[in-house]
Amino acid sequence: MSTSSLPQRSTVRKKKPTKKRKKRGFFRTLSKVFLFCFILLIAGGGWFYFAPSAKNLRYSIADTLITTQHRYMAKYIIGEDGLKERVTEYSSLFEEMGVEKDTHTITPEPEVKEKPLVEIENVSGTGYSGYVMIVNDPTKVRLGIPDKVGSGEKVTSMVKRTGAIAGVNGGGFADPNWKGNGFKPIGIVISQGKLYYNGLGGKESTQIVGLDKQGKMVAGNYTLDEISKMGVQEAVTFSPRLIVNGKGLIKNAAEGWGIAPRTAMGQRADGAIIFVVIDGRQPTYSIGANLYDVQQILLKHGAVIAANLDGGSSTVLVKDNEIMNKPSSQYGERYLPTAFLVFENPEQVDMPNIWKGLDPSKIDAAKKRTR
Repeated sequence: MSTSSLPQRSTVRKKKPTKKRKKRGFFRTLSKVFLFCFILLIAGGGWFYFAPSAKNLRYSIADTLITTQHRYMAKYIIGEDGLKERVTEYSSLFEEMGVEKDTHTITPEPEVKEKPLVEIENVSGTGYSGYVMIVNDPTKVRLGIPDKVGSGEKVTSMVKRTGAIAGVNGGGFADPNWKGNGFKPIGIVISQGKLYYNGLGGKESTQIVGLDKQGKMVAGNYTLDEISKMGVQEAVTFSPRLIVNGKGLIKNAAEGWGIAPRTAMGQRADGAIIFVVIDGRQPTYSIGANLYDVQQILLKHGAVIAANLDGGSSTVLVKDNEIMNKPSSQYGERYLPTAFLVFENPEQVDMPNIWKGLDPSKIDAAKKRTR
């Protein structure tokens, strides 16, 4: 075989790239990546803050921040004036949503006694998970309040102490340090047909959520005189009303007041009470829902009237002494002034008035809990 037919090995050695040249190439590539990211960030920021197509996203993020203890951060999204205008806009909208006269009536089904008193089902949608609790006999619902002056009480504790079957968080409360003292309610508290707490400070009316003596749900803006004449038995102050006379009041998700944990209460035409509890602020499990989402869940379950209750870190559902949902509070289950509880024999339950003789204006909402 001729040697000329064999592959010839070059006698010239290729120079290996030096470490310096490799480093230069690496930093050049890294610089290009950073430049690309920077340009992308500027372009994205420009779109987010100035493009009309991003308006709904901007306000959705701002609305979500408004529902948290970090409300002030919304000004970095829509500006300080925008934040003030947004809060004022929602306050005005919620007031309007409580004005229409409610004319719904309830007609209990004959077989209501054959149904279980409480039924719970899972509910989920885009970005949220939670529960719907149906209470088939509305006359079995009572308002739970704490048993100790100076501090709110966990719903788990209220349920266990009173012998309730189930419970959900109720009305809001003053919480200046966001650590949940839970003793100073917002607005009014009515229990067993009596006004237990009046924190209206001279206001003529307030938006309430509650029940009358016949188990008919009451929600909307009323004066104390109207509340008395209507025979309201159990109620707290909260808003907005979501459904009236079978009609949803929130037009779309853009009016849904951001994404958050939610609690709401509604009633079907047969009298059954519907509680919706949505978890939130937990990205790997449930981010939360807006009020439009909650309204649609209630409508789907047949609600003819419904209203929002305190949500956020207060949202909790307790059944048979166990927490069913996953509360988002970093401090654990919150201490609250009120909860809607379900009893087999509510007539045997007595809720003493722990606010009797106290001046609401002198209650220190930031005072450390004693329990």
